[in-house]
Amino acid sequence: MNMSTGKEKSYSKSIFIHKTIRTIICIILCILSLFPFALMIINATRDSASISKGLSLIISTHFMENLSNLMKKAEGVGTPLIKAMINSGCIAVPATLLCVYFSTMTAYGLHAYRFKLNHFAWSTILAIMMIPTQVSIIGFYKMILMVGLNDSYIPLVLPAIAAPTTVFFMRQYMKTALPLSIVEASRIDGSSELHTFNRIVVPLMKPAVATQAIFVFIANWNNLYIPSILISSASKYTLPMFIQVLRSEQFRADFGVIYMGLLLTILPILVVYLFLSKYIIAGVALGGVKE
Repeated sequence: MNMSTGKEKSYSKSIFIHKTIRTIICIILCILSLFPFALMIINATRDSASISKGLSLIISTHFMENLSNLMKKAEGVGTPLIKAMINSGCIAVPATLLCVYFSTMTAYGLHAYRFKLNHFAWSTILAIMMIPTQVSIIGFYKMILMVGLNDSYIPLVLPAIAAPTTVFFMRQYMKTALPLSIVEASRIDGSSELHTFNRIVVPLMKPAVATQAIFVFIANWNNLYIPSILISSASKYTLPMFIQVLRSEQFRADFGVIYMGLLLTILPILVVYLFLSKYIIAGVALGGVKE
């Protein structure tokens, strides 16, 4: 009896130690993740001279001054700050909608239909996931020049339809959350394929759609690489390009303005995240199931 009680105490103590270590590690990782954002917000309230002196975790009183200076110096960029945010929204919003909808449709086609090239199509999508964007950018740029779409938002929005990573996530999610018996029942009731997809499949995929919408929106909102290559008119600069110009030689001395611009860059992302964050855990947990 005493030996049994001793084993239970030892087991409880072991569980307590493991939980404590796990909690400490999670707290450390959380602090490391949030520290850059907290530092950016604090620096947005400091003036350039104090930022140059070194790190500080105390909020200062130069927030409105930095915002005012940002508005004034934005005139030297060639496009107002608000216009740069609207330009980024004109790319990120339609690209997100196209990517999520057509990726879900592609994943549904691979999951619900059995045809000869099913496995070949799936293998091709997996192979394309391994190819970095930088490898194909020269060919992509030449093609855009040939069709005369350079310096426009179309080549930044339309390619979002082909998103192998999103297709992969959606198909993995469907394998656990979309029983094909529901699809077959809707067919028996006379529902068309497109009607079944829009009215039955997409609502069932809501957690995965919301999760991927956040990721795709963030990727397009923060995209600096491809817009810097395709966009040449200052009036069409996106927000990341606007911030990049602020870091040029002309404005390099004012770090408070730069941090204020970076803070404004992430605000729309935080808004989108707050609206859709409740779906992330369910979406990632089910979508991460391996084959």
